Amino acid sequence: MQEQIQQLEERASQRLHEVASLADLEEVRRALLGKKGELTALLRGMGGVAAGERPRMGQLVNDAKLRIEAMLEARGAELTRIARDAALAAEIIDVTLPARAVPFGRRHPLTQTSDDIVRIFSGLGYEVVEGPEVETLYYNFDALNIGPDHPARDEKDSLFISDNLVMRTETSAVQIHVMESRQPPVKIIAPGRVYRRDAVDRTHSAIFHQVEGLLVDQGVTFGDLKGTLTAFLQQLFEAIPGGSSLRTRFRPHYFPFTEPSAEFDISCIFCGGTGCSTCKGTGWIELGGCGMVHPGVLENVRYDSETYTGFAFGFGIERMAMIKFGIDNIRLFYDNDIRFSQQF
Repeated sequence: MQEQIQQLEERASQRLHEVASLADLEEVRRALLGKKGELTALLRGMGGVAAGERPRMGQLVNDAKLRIEAMLEARGAELTRIARDAALAAEIIDVTLPARAVPFGRRHPLTQTSDDIVRIFSGLGYEVVEGPEVETLYYNFDALNIGPDHPARDEKDSLFISDNLVMRTETSAVQIHVMESRQPPVKIIAPGRVYRRDAVDRTHSAIFHQVEGLLVDQGVTFGDLKGTLTAFLQQLFEAIPGGSSLRTRFRPHYFPFTEPSAEFDISCIFCGGTGCSTCKGTGWIELGGCGMVHPGVLENVRYDSETYTGFAFGFGIERMAMIKFGIDNIRLFYDNDIRFSQQF
């Protein structure tokens, strides 16, 4: 039997030398060490060996098995290396070939406009703050002097969640949160989403973005408000021809939370103020509302209205982006059409 073991090892060595692939190697392994393999057959033949010789023969078979397993492992490693080298040789990269163009994403025009607004006001010393989009009636209406009979509180205009919760209709609510938590001076802007029951058309959306601005300190005047907005708008539209020299106009208006109140316009950057279809022949484009903070609002947050004054303003980011990029339909911002965003 010792001779059979030796012959088996020689055959194993010869067959492994001739194996050319990992698949063939597996076939050889099964033929040698499998349940029906040659080594298993030798073990089953141990019954014919004299009892005194069985321990020695068993040890010889086990030693042979270990040597065959080592040969299988060594040949497997060699075949793996050969296969890897062949694959690498077939995948040689020609570094002189031109690279494939990698498409890059674009920042959405609303994101660009919002970032520009934050950058400009940060340069003017304003802090950027945020607030909840779901507000209580107190923060969204009462604290801003919007009484129970005001049209804005009607279910036809606002999105109510419950009797005391509403999706905020403007970012003005953020100023109440801020003033309740700190003493003057306060100098903030608050960008964010707002919600209205507006019919969607070319210039209106039920969900859009606003920026609220607030400055409260001693000696703040309407002149400070006009100067701030003019400087901001000139920087925002400076890339548009004539944008750095645009003019601003303030028209008397009414807002419950400011007194006096105004709407502010800019001279039409498309026609230079001479009149065109964009400005409907007036030479002016309406942008937003502003005014001096109403003393009642200051008293609501326990500020001394005899000591402190302030101004507030608000405008739609979509409106600014439409002017900045020459977009004539607000719905384009929300269509998720990559062809649209790739233009900016």
